[in-house]
Amino acid sequence: MGERPKEWLHGTLDTLILRTLAAGPRHGYGIARWIEETSGETIRVEEGSLYPALYRMEKKGWLLAEWGRSELGRRAKFYRLTASGRRRMEEDVMEWGRFAGGVSRILVGEEGP
Repeated sequence: MGERPKEWLHGTLDTLILRTLAAGPRHGYGIARWIEETSGETIRVEEGSLYPALYRMEKKGWLLAEWGRSELGRRAKFYRLTASGRRRMEEDVMEWGRFAGGVSRILVGEEGP
């Protein structure tokens, strides 16, 4: 992934994480893998971005975290959405849809300058 997509990710990381957790609790590595796989390997979330975002969102009350065991039997922190986090995700997804539609109309639309 080039530099620009990394910059774009910065503004949408919270929403991507919230959307990932809408399907159920996951540990950090599971969140990163789901985003990568679901994006067709175009979005990579580095640990240096993921864990500070998880901590920040937990602090805001959007996530709850609890320790459990991963698929490999290792101790891992699992994150899940709170009601506040679900509301935030729904708002962000609607806003993203409007924004992406506007950008798409400008960049690839039939009407031009």
